[in-house]
Amino acid sequence: MSEYFVVALAGNPNVGKSTIFNSLTGLKQHTGNWPGKTVTNARGKYRHKDKSFVLVDIPGTYSLMASSADEEAARDFICFGEPDAIVVVADATCLERNLNLVFQILEVTDNVVVCVNLIDEAERKKIKIDLEKLRERLGVPVVGTSARSGKGLYELMDAVCWIVEQDTINRPLKIEYEGIIEEAVRILEPEVERIVKSKVNSRWAALKLIEGDHSIFDSLRDMMGFDLLNDMVLTNKLALARKFLQDNNFDNNSVRDRVVSRIVELAEEICEEAVISENQKFNSSDRKIDSILTSKRYGIPTMILLLGLVFWLTVTGANYPSDIIAGFLFCIEEKLTELFQLAGSPLWLQGMLVKGMYRTLAWVVSVMLPPMAIFFPLFTILEDLGYLPRVAFNMDNFFKKARTHGKQALTMCMGFGCNAAGIIGCRIIDSPRERLIATITNNFVPCNGRFPTLIAISTIFIGGTVSGTLRTVISTFAVMSVVILGVFMTLLISRILSATILKGLPSSFILELPPYRKPQVGRILIRSVLDRTLFVLGRAACVAAPAGMAIWVMANIHIGGVSLLDHGAGILEPFARMLGLDGYILMAFILGFPANEIVIPIIIMSYVSTGFLQELDSLEALRQLLVSHGWTWLTAVCVMLFSLMHYPCGTTLWTIKKETQSWKWTAVSFLVPTLTGVVLCFVLTQTVRLLGFI
Repeated sequence: MSEYFVVALAGNPNVGKSTIFNSLTGLKQHTGNWPGKTVTNARGKYRHKDKSFVLVDIPGTYSLMASSADEEAARDFICFGEPDAIVVVADATCLERNLNLVFQILEVTDNVVVCVNLIDEAERKKIKIDLEKLRERLGVPVVGTSARSGKGLYELMDAVCWIVEQDTINRPLKIEYEGIIEEAVRILEPEVERIVKSKVNSRWAALKLIEGDHSIFDSLRDMMGFDLLNDMVLTNKLALARKFLQDNNFDNNSVRDRVVSRIVELAEEICEEAVISENQKFNSSDRKIDSILTSKRYGIPTMILLLGLVFWLTVTGANYPSDIIAGFLFCIEEKLTELFQLAGSPLWLQGMLVKGMYRTLAWVVSVMLPPMAIFFPLFTILEDLGYLPRVAFNMDNFFKKARTHGKQALTMCMGFGCNAAGIIGCRIIDSPRERLIATITNNFVPCNGRFPTLIAISTIFIGGTVSGTLRTVISTFAVMSVVILGVFMTLLISRILSATILKGLPSSFILELPPYRKPQVGRILIRSVLDRTLFVLGRAACVAAPAGMAIWVMANIHIGGVSLLDHGAGILEPFARMLGLDGYILMAFILGFPANEIVIPIIIMSYVSTGFLQELDSLEALRQLLVSHGWTWLTAVCVMLFSLMHYPCGTTLWTIKKETQSWKWTAVSFLVPTLTGVVLCFVLTQTVRLLGFI
């Protein structure tokens, strides 16, 4: 006997699989509230009754009749991964639909435990599940749970233990199909059994062969080493079975239709006996909310308002903690300076390590950490509430017109927090073509690192044209306009890519609108801090630290009495002027490659010639500095446009390379937004100058 038992955790999307996984294993595996969020097999260990288990959280799927990459991954692990037991998680509030997957898995293996989760939600909606009747009809252990509160999980592990250690043969429900289909299966099954032996359920494999599911053939060959179609005896039997079906007016499609129909009928029959609904209008409140949030008239405006609220809370709430963190980190800088002086280290080493590497790192942490620590929990609250699938629903038609995937709306939203996190989120898109489009265009929405620049510039040069309360309103409107432009450019460039280098038709997907749920604040804080904030911040720090040394070197090494920074700005000046910028601004964007947060400090450092990163005391002081160096409203607008549309930061490019495993697509992701920004700034600048507005 092996040292541990492998238990697969299967189920439809949005049934609480990942919550059960987290509760049992103690890992903080991210819980997604949209279809296909778990796109890789997460693994975790747990012990129960002196037995060790490895729990595998496989992708959510509606069927073993795989039609997407995540459904195929789920099917292959269930059918060919040889788990010791399979826990099929079902939603108690819509059990009939979930039983379809239960029946399909019961055709593959007897070692099944059915977990009826969300029992608490079902009770609130006055839905009662007769678990004993369900256990009697299915012939396998059935356990009711409420994973969020931990209710029923001990009993679930008891049932799993019974499955893996039982001496008696489990006798689950076996589905009987029409006589013609059963006869065709009987013709083929003995030869399938001869080849696969006990490694695969021969009846199920024979049925799949009759249905003509070609992906099954490939998986059997690649994962199990069984090349069924190269066995001449089996091939002859398959031809005989198909001829029998054709003689009785059955083709592959009709076989599959009859199989699905029988499963649906059986699910209806069992639920009539085991499910009692005392309130036929239990979804009425959700439908009323959806009539607003997903309507053609109010859906998009509501989405923009919520997004604006999240931005406002993020920006407003980040200022105070950012000042505290900056004060703390720069106090450490003073201590480090004293330490280097006591050690008698040379000034160049002290400057490069403290004022270069450490100060840049401190800026990145103090500017990035507070907004991410606010934005990601707010974003996760919307996710837990069940609102993000509504965003995908509202945006689906727009992305379909752009010939891309509706799930790109979700990855785009994640990009507002951090483009690197948005790139990782692209894993939820099944089609490789559409996943690449989402990856390449994710940088068109501004991340939290670019918001300080956008907010400062809009406040000084756009909101600064008026006074009083209206100033804040105009500034907020300017930032929201930039965000909306970023969404528009995402759709436009996606459409261009889908018509050129990434041609193809948009793939369809099943989008389930889950019920609205009360968010779990504790889990949200842990998940958003550990899984997102610290993960992204760690990558940013790895890139920013060496970049800080490079910036210090360029600002402090002089050739002919002129720093390398000044030399670089002079070389870039003619090109930058054509874009409405100047050489120092363009140099700041180049040196800000490690992290967008340091663009404005580099501009300030360049203008005041301090030799190290610096921030002024107020926006008014910054305005005076910028105006004294020739900034106009056109300069401000071009800086905002180029901040919105230029190459991804180092952290995001690193993530793109790791996700695509391709330097080619990493280069494309670098060039597409950069060229777009250059073209837009050039056209705007030349048009304004031609019309004499500047």
